[in-house]
Amino acid sequence: MINLSQNSKIKKINIAFESILNANNSKTKIYNLKSSSHMIIVMKRYAKPESVEHMIKYIESVNLKPAPLYGVERTVIAVIGDERILNKNHLMSFPEVSDVMSVLAPYKLVARETKYEDTIITLPDGTTIGDTKLAIMAGPCAVENQEQLDKSAEIAKNGGATILRGGAFKPRTSPYDFQGHGIEGLKMLRKTANQLKMNVISEIMTPEYIDDFEKYVDIMQVGARNMQNFDLLKAVGQSKKPVMLKRGLSATLKEFMLAAEYIMHEGNPNVILCERGIRTFETAMRNTLDLAAVAWMKRESHLPVIVDPSHATGKPELIPPMVLASIAAGADGIMIEVHCDPEKALCDGQQAMTEETFGQIMTKAAKVAAAVGRTI
Repeated sequence: MINLSQNSKIKKINIAFESILNANNSKTKIYNLKSSSHMIIVMKRYAKPESVEHMIKYIESVNLKPAPLYGVERTVIAVIGDERILNKNHLMSFPEVSDVMSVLAPYKLVARETKYEDTIITLPDGTTIGDTKLAIMAGPCAVENQEQLDKSAEIAKNGGATILRGGAFKPRTSPYDFQGHGIEGLKMLRKTANQLKMNVISEIMTPEYIDDFEKYVDIMQVGARNMQNFDLLKAVGQSKKPVMLKRGLSATLKEFMLAAEYIMHEGNPNVILCERGIRTFETAMRNTLDLAAVAWMKRESHLPVIVDPSHATGKPELIPPMVLASIAAGADGIMIEVHCDPEKALCDGQQAMTEETFGQIMTKAAKVAAAVGRTI
């Protein structure tokens, strides 16, 4: 084998994989350069569904777990388990298999090495996350009462948001702070969203509420404090609802990707990554918004990326420029806190946008989005 540096080897694999996905009848050879790498099976362009199903059943027949990732033109099947029992030459004999290759990243299902196309998540009303149109999630930090929620949601809707955010269960630092209304809060969110024809995203804290969240919300949010709550990750991974995973306060990007891998490993491919700021030595802001992470995740993973500048900065004057910077960095959407009366908010009122400020942000955001080929 040619003596290449490790970086050169990885680059060689990335280039080869890209050529497989973008060239007809590619014959690029992929070398297994690392014994701990994982196998994926790349089906040919427009492979018939029955051919994909046949391959899935074959993988299952040898007691391995197939994880198909469906793209517009290609399907890629990741193999979970000890794939050494599979013979590459035998797999290549299947008529609609294009190639069999190895993924070096420890998070093989979320890696762009596995699925070159961007994942686009479509909600029941047709709203997309990960497409050229940016997803705007807005609403109050917490559901306080029906009137407050209705007024705040109307501000969000009029400003261009299609997804209503609101906390029914609130994990607060202090046990004396408002903890949310629980299931009743979810019901209020659903009622308001139905009236305004919006989607709902809300944070789930424990697996026991999965059935309620599947009934009332369109996207389940796993908060920063629960990023490595593995029982919860497995539970939402078994759901068919999209899941937005927030990066932990002190999590590395590798840890973040592996947390997302837990969800996809359980069978749920509809995962959204959310950068909401990390804890550093800086005290001028609530957290430090890691915009470099946005660009890194868009390169490293095929999953859509959302940025939450409200929790990242904690300061209303810093939220507008961070919204614009996030869009420029490649984010697929923004989550912003909006409240009809921030001074009376029971949770994070100091960082909530008013009707006027939210409208101003969205006007500027549309211009930046257009500059990078996106729309709002």
